[in-house]
Amino acid sequence: MSNVKDLISEHPEAEYVLKRAGKIASKNNKQLYVVGGFVRDLFMQNKPKEIDLMIVGDGIEFAEMLAENLSVKKVIPFKEFSTAKIPYKKIDIEVAAARLETYENTSRKPKEVIYTDLKGDLIRRDFTINTMAIDLLPENYGELHDPYSGIVDLQSKKIITPLNPDDTFSEDPLRMLRAAYFASKFDFEIDKKCYDSIIRQKERISIVSQERITAELCKILSSPIPSIGLTVLQETGLMKLIFPEIDEMYGMDQTPEWHHKDIFFHTMQVVDNAAKLSQKMEIRFAALVHDIAKPATRRVDKDKGYTFHGHDAVGEKILKTVIRRMKLSNNLGEFLKKMTLLHLRPIALAKKSVTDSAIRRLMVAAGDDIDDLMILCRADITTKNPNKVNKYMKNFERVDEKMKDVKERDLFSQFQSPIRGKEIMEICNLDEGKKIGEIKKAIEEAILDGKIDNDHDNALTYLYQIKDDYIS
Repeated sequence: MSNVKDLISEHPEAEYVLKRAGKIASKNNKQLYVVGGFVRDLFMQNKPKEIDLMIVGDGIEFAEMLAENLSVKKVIPFKEFSTAKIPYKKIDIEVAAARLETYENTSRKPKEVIYTDLKGDLIRRDFTINTMAIDLLPENYGELHDPYSGIVDLQSKKIITPLNPDDTFSEDPLRMLRAAYFASKFDFEIDKKCYDSIIRQKERISIVSQERITAELCKILSSPIPSIGLTVLQETGLMKLIFPEIDEMYGMDQTPEWHHKDIFFHTMQVVDNAAKLSQKMEIRFAALVHDIAKPATRRVDKDKGYTFHGHDAVGEKILKTVIRRMKLSNNLGEFLKKMTLLHLRPIALAKKSVTDSAIRRLMVAAGDDIDDLMILCRADITTKNPNKVNKYMKNFERVDEKMKDVKERDLFSQFQSPIRGKEIMEICNLDEGKKIGEIKKAIEEAILDGKIDNDHDNALTYLYQIKDDYIS
C-alpha cells in the first residue's frame, strides 16, 4: 500500500485544501479528518470528486473559517446536522461535525443528532470501505485511522457493514440500494451476511422517499456494469418493491433467437451493452425499460413460439404510469417513452433493405434523439449468432451512412409541412378544421416518400395538384 501522503500529493488541488484546513484546525485546537469516499477513492487510486471533512466540534463554524481562507464568500449550512457545503470551484467540499444519529422506526430522518468523537462518527457509516479517516493536523498529517478494516475489505473487494447489517439497513434502508450501487460501481461482492440481511430487511425500503430511491437507481445505471447492481436488486427482492415492471421479466422466457431466453437477463445484457456504448444514463435507462411490456404482451404462437406483438406501443403506455410513480423528470420521461416506442424501427430496417423513405420517417419520428436511438438498437443485439450480428451491424452502418447527410438531417429532425395551415386555408378556400390537417399530412407523406423535395415551392405545386381531391 502506498504512503498516504504520497497518494494525497497525486491530487494537488485536494492537497492544497487539506493542508490549509489542517493548519486552521490546529490553530483553533480542533481535531480534523478527511473521511469517507475521499479516503476510499484515494486508496483505489480514483480521482476524488469531493472532499468530506469531519471535525470534532462545530462543522458550520469551521466551514466558514475554511471558506474565508479559500476566498469563498458564502457557505451552504445545514444547521440541524452542524454541516456545511463550501462551493469551492476547484473541488466540492463538505464539512460535518462528528456525530451519531438515532432514528424513528418509521423514518430514515434522524430523530436525534448526538455530537461525538472520531470513533463514534465512523461507526455510524454504511460500509467498512467508507469508515476510514486521515488526520489532517500538521503534526499528524497523513495518519490513517481504520478501526473497521476498510483497507482489507477494499483489497478483498467486499461490501461489509461495520455493525450488524440488520441494524445498519433497518436504521437507514437506503443503504440496501447503496450496497447494490457500490457492487456495480466497483465490481465488489456484497458480504453474505449483508446480502441475507437485505433479503430480510427489504420491506423497510417503504420508508424511503421515491426521490431518493429513483436517484440511487440512476446511480446504479450510471455505473460501469449496471447489471451487477440491478441483479442484486432483483435477487434480494428489492426490485419487486421499487420497480415491479422489471421484476415481472424475471424467469419469463422469450424465443431462442436471442442469447438470453429469459427476458430479464436479456434486458441486463442490453443495459450493459448500452453502458459500453455510451456514458449517458438516459440511454441506459431506456435499455432497462425498452421491453417493459413484454410480460403483458407475451402470447404463444404454434409456429413462432412466444410473440410480443405491440410491446413497443404498449410499453410507451406502461411508462406513463412508471414515470409518475418514480417521479422522473419530464425530459427523462418523454425520452424513455420515445425510445421504447421506436426501439423496433431501426432493427426492422436492419433486417431488410433500407429505403430512403424509411430513413426519412425514422428521422422524423426520432428527431434530435436519433443518435441515442441507434445506440439503444445496437445495444439490443444480444444474439450470439455471428452471422446475424454481422448482418444487423452492417445494415445499421448503412442506416447511419444515410443519416450522415447533414442537410437532410437538418430538414427532417424537426420536420413538418413547408406549407402552413393558414396558407392551405387561403388557397383551398377552407375554414379551419379536419381537412386542413389531412392536406398537410398528404404533403408531408409525399415528401417522406420522396415524391417531392422538402421545400416550399415543390410543396406548393403539389398542393395545387391534390387540393381538388380534398375540396370535393
